[in-house]
Amino acid sequence: MTPAPGKSRTGRRPRARALAAAACIVVVAAALWPGSACSPIYVIKAGWAEAKILSARRPIPEVILSPDTDERTRGKLTLAREAREFAMNTLRLDVGDSYTTYTKLDRDTLAMVLSAAHRDRLAPVTWWFPIVGHVPYRGFFDLDEALREQEKLEEEGFDTYLRPTSAFSTLGWFSDPLLSTVVRYDEVELVTTIIHELSHNHLFVPGHVRFNESFATWVGRSGGAEFFCTREGGGPDTVWCERAQGRWEDVQRFSLFIDGLVADLEAVYGDATMTGQEKIVRRDEIYAFHRRRFREEVQPRFVALTFASFETLPLNNATLLSRMRYYHRLPDFDAFLRANGGSLAEAVEALRIGIENADDPFGILPETAGGSGAGL
Repeated sequence: MTPAPGKSRTGRRPRARALAAAACIVVVAAALWPGSACSPIYVIKAGWAEAKILSARRPIPEVILSPDTDERTRGKLTLAREAREFAMNTLRLDVGDSYTTYTKLDRDTLAMVLSAAHRDRLAPVTWWFPIVGHVPYRGFFDLDEALREQEKLEEEGFDTYLRPTSAFSTLGWFSDPLLSTVVRYDEVELVTTIIHELSHNHLFVPGHVRFNESFATWVGRSGGAEFFCTREGGGPDTVWCERAQGRWEDVQRFSLFIDGLVADLEAVYGDATMTGQEKIVRRDEIYAFHRRRFREEVQPRFVALTFASFETLPLNNATLLSRMRYYHRLPDFDAFLRANGGSLAEAVEALRIGIENADDPFGILPETAGGSGAGL
């Protein structure tokens, strides 16, 4: 008999106790779903929502063996377990107890993430919390609440970006469950996302969101490619290996493009002879130029991804900053990997050690003017 949620043989906290413990995790929930430090109601809501997610966890082996689990989900969960073992044993990531359990959500999206930025400079609106430091986004489990906050920020003159998210990391503070929103991904994205999130458990630099997310993108993408290309039953000639490698190469191409766009904008934003309004006019011209360049020169070179949202979403400082957080200097991360003999585990460890005495974690990376991008 399959134990009911909250009554598993693993000794998980029952549902009532988990909900009662919501007040004990609001600080961490605030870190997960960053909000204003002067908004205790927001933090309490986030803590309560997180407690419900944790209380619904079921051990993955239990879900796999359950007769109620469909074959597609069973296969994905089996693959997820293999990816976690790979991250722990081959990549030597500190995975803790994360992704040993599964939570089925009653919705297609975990949460909405809202970010904002100044219109005349690449400077995000940030919120500060213990543990994680300044964070340039807020998370909402309620769409209407997110839309109201977005409207408020726009009335204050900021660019905004509201997007859905399907995964999160508590940085090892809790045993993060694998969510049904992630299991819906295809096999390559599922494994990539798991390794991405587990890398946050292993290495997180407070106050350096762009480094943390770009680092996780590198580990997730390159680690996912290594997983599919070396696993038993896989190999370099398999569809999943080729797909994972192609997506990693496309992500690096997109990183080069985004960093070039950012360089052009920063030249304008740093011009002290221009007024704020003049900078906004010039930035819109730069955005239009790079959007055409993306469509005509960059996108045709992709082999596995399209990044179609770059054309469909409004292009402003908030949407750009969101991309910068995940795609900054990825070819340089790849060059760092090659400099460490091609071993991702060794490269991650070398980076972790180097960061301990670095003011800027990106300073550890070689500046390769595109790294492997010349061949991308």
